[in-house]
Amino acid sequence: MNKRIKMLLKFITDDIWRVSEAEVTHTKFSFYNIIKTFALAIRRFNTDRITDKASALTYSTLLSIVPLLAILFAIARGFGFDQMMEGQIKSGLESQEVATNAILGFVQSYLKQTKSGVFVGVGLVLLLWTVVNLTEKIELTFNNIWQVKKARTIYRKITDYFSMFLLLPILIVVSGGLTIFMSTMIKSMEGFVVLAPILKLLVRMIPYVLTWFMFTALYIFIPNTHVKFKHALISGIIVGTAYQAFQFLYISGQVSVTKYNAIYGSFAAIPLFLLWLQISWTICLFGAELTYASQNIKNFSFEKDTKNISRRYRDFLSILIMSVICKRFANGETPYTAEEISLEHKIPIRLTNHVLDLLQDINLIHEVVTDAKSDNILYLPSMDINKISAAYLLGRIDTNGSEDFKVDKEEAFKNHWQTLIESRDLLKSKDSGILLKDL
Repeated sequence: MNKRIKMLLKFITDDIWRVSEAEVTHTKFSFYNIIKTFALAIRRFNTDRITDKASALTYSTLLSIVPLLAILFAIARGFGFDQMMEGQIKSGLESQEVATNAILGFVQSYLKQTKSGVFVGVGLVLLLWTVVNLTEKIELTFNNIWQVKKARTIYRKITDYFSMFLLLPILIVVSGGLTIFMSTMIKSMEGFVVLAPILKLLVRMIPYVLTWFMFTALYIFIPNTHVKFKHALISGIIVGTAYQAFQFLYISGQVSVTKYNAIYGSFAAIPLFLLWLQISWTICLFGAELTYASQNIKNFSFEKDTKNISRRYRDFLSILIMSVICKRFANGETPYTAEEISLEHKIPIRLTNHVLDLLQDINLIHEVVTDAKSDNILYLPSMDINKISAAYLLGRIDTNGSEDFKVDKEEAFKNHWQTLIESRDLLKSKDSGILLKDL
């Protein structure tokens, strides 16, 4: 049994990542991809320290929840449906009745201060800053998961965030109206033997469907990168179902914390609310990891080998990739994308991107985009292809990077440095002069 467990772990952690689509059936490869997606999401959940990030967002949410709801209620009041929105929030947070009532009380105080004219100027700026700061931290956390280094510009933050704040109360009220409409339909169709049970099932499914689309929207719009709807929807359904299950367990578990309430009294609502926020953010961030893993799973094929690639094989792939790019250009054909190079020549996409980045660093290729609406990035030579030989390419790779260190290569280690230079020159002298485009 121990041997089988070890073999299974080795397969999941190593062997499965080396299986290519051509080696197995499509169904089997799809099943392997599902296993790899969850394995990668769990692994990155640990390496990215998601529980720590969830704790940070819990603290930020606690500080910002009253100003955030104040803005949403102010918008809802402008449309005349603040009471309906309050009912929807209480319904959605029924597991936090005490905390919800307290928070809504603070929100009403905020809005009363606004009416009296005291809450103006600096107070309004601080209110908006608190809300924007929370949204920025959420975006930063999602960007870290997606390995996005560039955040939204100030202009995009203002337009995107406040569009979200404007639409959120409308969506909350629309979801409440949909539930009321469906309930009314059920009452009017109770005499229909077939339709009534179906409508009842649909009403029961509404909270799940709304939760699924809420998480799907988060995973698509929050990261500052292109997230495909299919991957976000699958993660949204999985995580949304898990969140609803957590809500059910949490409400059921409230019965078992009566002793806890007896000790802390009404103060018990605070740690319980913090626990609920922490677990909710943890579930949400795991969904972001799952979305990233699902969309980028092919980038992690041969991951261990890619990290441990030899210098010789990296040089070989550099010559190969530069050669095929030069051939395409010489023949006047459509330039390669990274995906095309990877699939056509069976090079792992992660390694392909690594070599392409290296070739860009040494200014031998550059990216082009032929269509503004397309996400495909094409690669073209950056210099005359009639001057690019293997020796020239390897020479550019050798000298790429800094050599400004204090090791004495002029006197103490002059012979060592000279030996290196002569060895490189010997390789260049043996270069047949064949250009990469002619290989």
